[in-house]
Amino acid sequence: MTIELDMIQTTGIGALALIVGMVLTRKVAFLQKFCVPSPVSGGIIFSLISLALYGWFHVEISFDGTLKDVFMLAFFTCVGFQSDLKVIKQGGKLLVIMLALLIVIVAMQNLMPIGISRLMGAHPLIGMASGSISMTGGHGTAGGFASVLEGMGLQGAGTIGLAAATFGLIAGSMIGGPLAERIIRTKLKHEQMQPQDEEIDPAMAGIESDEASPTGRTKRVSTNEQEFQQYAKATYCIILVMGGGTILSWLFAKTGITFPPYFGALILAAIVRNTIGFFSYKENGEWVKADKLLDMERIISVGNICLSMFLGMAMISLKLWELQSLALPLIIILASQVLMIALFTYIVAFPLLGRDYDAAVLCAGICGFGLGATPNAMANMSAVCYKYHYTVKPFLIVPIIGAMFADLINTGIITLFLNLLKESI
Repeated sequence: MTIELDMIQTTGIGALALIVGMVLTRKVAFLQKFCVPSPVSGGIIFSLISLALYGWFHVEISFDGTLKDVFMLAFFTCVGFQSDLKVIKQGGKLLVIMLALLIVIVAMQNLMPIGISRLMGAHPLIGMASGSISMTGGHGTAGGFASVLEGMGLQGAGTIGLAAATFGLIAGSMIGGPLAERIIRTKLKHEQMQPQDEEIDPAMAGIESDEASPTGRTKRVSTNEQEFQQYAKATYCIILVMGGGTILSWLFAKTGITFPPYFGALILAAIVRNTIGFFSYKENGEWVKADKLLDMERIISVGNICLSMFLGMAMISLKLWELQSLALPLIIILASQVLMIALFTYIVAFPLLGRDYDAAVLCAGICGFGLGATPNAMANMSAVCYKYHYTVKPFLIVPIIGAMFADLINTGIITLFLNLLKESI
């Protein structure tokens, strides 16, 4: 029996999961200590309920992902608005290092599971299905390569890949915060690791207003018309660029290269952010630069709300029963993937990225997109920053890596490995 929920019902349950996660984060010290985002903690509860319904009563809940994709698009549009070229230039070296780390991670994510599969006498393509296809690639890449793997002889490749991607999505969200927390506590100087002095609500991690300036951390309550107008203006800007971004994505698709669905909006928002300052308009009889129209603090606030909604809806949609059917080799491979990412990030990535607070936050992000997806990386980093303090570079570098390079690099390396395996199967 299948219960199908429409997009409004799905969104309502996603919001409920987010609220439940906020309550849990306020009450459970473990979740506060290890910077677990509220959408993750709440979403897992609903995923377990779905698992129980499926296992005990053979009832499957089908969620509509239409608005989930809209929230994702809105969030990455807001990320694009943060792409100030001046800051990106400052992070040039980190970008190069992150690209090199990504190449190594993707290669290891394929080499290791293929080796484990061969040692255990399993089909080597099980290793590919549970490698970077489902880890760095996520559900989309796992679904895209399913027919290729099945054509090469792996039956049920789609189920294996999506189950592995589901596992990675959970694992990436769960280990990023704790790993960054350990790095900050054990490897940074005393003055760098102090939580914020002001009183904070731990349940709001991932939903807060962040910007490079200290005012982005300021708590305030306002009910006046000006505050409403500022948030309304920010929302209108986001929606306008989202609409234009879909056209840009359509043009990108004409090149024959696969881009993530949010890529057009992200690029258009970045173009707007970096060119609007060249224009001016009259206000009260005086000419002012048009970049005043972009209220970045409100734009980022709206973006983080959309991120939380997206993650909440993604988490409740997980089909955990797919993990029950995993054979022993696959379980060992997935556990090894998590261990590999954790050790690589802790031992290799953190020193190469500079051994500072930015590096620690980036390590949380690496766990997120290395095992799950870019939104997981952003939520991991946001949770860590909310406990300590906001930093700009990681929130610019990770989306650039995830949007512009991760899929291209991953697809190229996957294709290389599949062609090499053809000769040995």
